[in-house]
Amino acid sequence: MASCTVHTTPSLRSCCISRPGAKAYSFGFNQRHQQFVFLSSGRRRTVVCSSGEKTVVIGLAADSGCGKSTFMRRLTSVFGGAAEPPKGGNPDSNTLISDTTTVICLDDYHSLDRTGRKEKGVTALDPRANNFDLMYEQVKAIKDGVAVEKPIYNHVTGLLDPPELIKPPKILVIEGLHPMYDSRVRDLLDFSIYLDISNEVKFAWKIQRDMAERGHSLESIKASIEARKPDFDAYIDPQKQYADAVIEVLPTQLIPDDNEGKVLRVRLIMKEGVKHFAPVYLFDEGSTISWIPCGRKLTCSYPGIKFFYSPETYFSNEVSMLEMDGQFDRLDELIYVESHLSNLSTKFYGEVTQQMLKHSDFPGSNNGTGLFQTIVGLKIRDLYEEIVAARAAASVAAAKRAIL
Repeated sequence: MASCTVHTTPSLRSCCISRPGAKAYSFGFNQRHQQFVFLSSGRRRTVVCSSGEKTVVIGLAADSGCGKSTFMRRLTSVFGGAAEPPKGGNPDSNTLISDTTTVICLDDYHSLDRTGRKEKGVTALDPRANNFDLMYEQVKAIKDGVAVEKPIYNHVTGLLDPPELIKPPKILVIEGLHPMYDSRVRDLLDFSIYLDISNEVKFAWKIQRDMAERGHSLESIKASIEARKPDFDAYIDPQKQYADAVIEVLPTQLIPDDNEGKVLRVRLIMKEGVKHFAPVYLFDEGSTISWIPCGRKLTCSYPGIKFFYSPETYFSNEVSMLEMDGQFDRLDELIYVESHLSNLSTKFYGEVTQQMLKHSDFPGSNNGTGLFQTIVGLKIRDLYEEIVAARAAASVAAAKRAIL
């Protein structure tokens, strides 16, 4: 039987393996240089091996104006540290960097600037206006630990600006119109999310924003939506079939014939069988549950709140679906709902509620969009930690096989 004695120093974690009547081996992992060091009968051998810190890549797909920016702020907050543009770089950069995450906008891979798209008669949603070869090459390089010079699409001028240096982070989030469109890029993703805003809600949101804030006419808003719809239906919407999680935003069913889009019914659709991801469930996993929590422990004004959970099929995939219809009056009472949800991947009791209160000024914080974005953020943190642990364990196992 082999025995193992572990010795630890600030720079090297080592282990001595010995068998009766056989040579003794020792190996260690140098955390600073990311190397395994082996000793056999006084001879030293160094093998470069991954420690599990290879970049984890997350993809977020949605149409413009569907809440990607808010979701990114919630996600980066879960990992800690403020997400900010690269220091000293282009002030119009779309990139956000925090201690753990780097978020890049896939608009940066437009192959045509605003004038070029107009001349060719294509929208930014059209694959012909995007450089998928470069997108794949650079996302793969970052995932493999190689820095890249990523282009910048300037949303202010509509031009393609000089590139910026992107160093490999612990977590890379690629967000935009096409993270799951190209199969090569899709295969690089460790987890993928699609924000699916129904046409009715999208129209209501756009009217509220463009008429109230920008002075656009109802006719011009309708024309803008209709002009984008064919390309959206052809190139963007089909990506949701590949997503590991879909946040679907629909009109409420609590108010008959509602067309204001202020009260929402939100569904979190979670694919079963995804590695390192366990779907959230309400009360009893795999059952069909309808729950109205309003009462002594949860304040609900009209039209109230209703939750629903069930196993379903989504694009021929088995999924778990959690739905919330309505909105919260008091976020501090969300702890009551949180206590009835399982597989939340929280670090402590009440973490979902804490995150929601922390960002109570974010859009959607009083309904299912904010709740489910927060939950998905916590699930991604857990997924990242599991992936890193699994990679580190695989590296140690490979190191042992190399010397035994």
